[in-house]
Amino acid sequence: MEAPHNSPAAETVPDAGAGPLAGTVPEAVTVTLTVTSPEEMRDLGRRLAGVLAPGDLLMLTGELGAGKTTLTRGLGEGLGVRGAVTSPTFVIARVHPPLGAGPALVHVDAYRLGGGLDEMEDLDLDVSLPDSVVVVEWGDGKVEELSEDRLRVLIDRATGDTDDERREVTLVGIGPRWTGLREELA
Repeated sequence: MEAPHNSPAAETVPDAGAGPLAGTVPEAVTVTLTVTSPEEMRDLGRRLAGVLAPGDLLMLTGELGAGKTTLTRGLGEGLGVRGAVTSPTFVIARVHPPLGAGPALVHVDAYRLGGGLDEMEDLDLDVSLPDSVVVVEWGDGKVEELSEDRLRVLIDRATGDTDDERREVTLVGIGPRWTGLREELA
């Protein structure tokens, strides 16, 4: 499934071993999965939550309606956080405290934010990150400086007039934190 050329998900996925970005992303691990329904997207979020820890930064990229918030909803369920996980588009960020001993989930929508980390400084993500799992929708080019270890989640969907629920989800673990990602999700 190919994303349109104007899609954020159409960008090249960094890979440490090939192409023009070779060597620019140290220790990148890539896992690609096919999801065929919103329920499967939530389930992927729950599975992914099982490998997350406080301090993890996830950057979600995909077309409007691709499933970023649905995936985050599954993350919230898997992490056992309080409150319904909904799109933070109009409030920019929501904090979902843990119901138990796990980390909080900080869910950010950077779609309306134009600049990089400077513009996001008011959100205090650098303060939240060590004790939380931070998920930033539309975060590419804006939050990479928060952590050398981060997980990029690119969601591609069919575009145009289609009822196709299928999504290609590419997880790119950047940094040594994500070395075992493939095995942990198996």
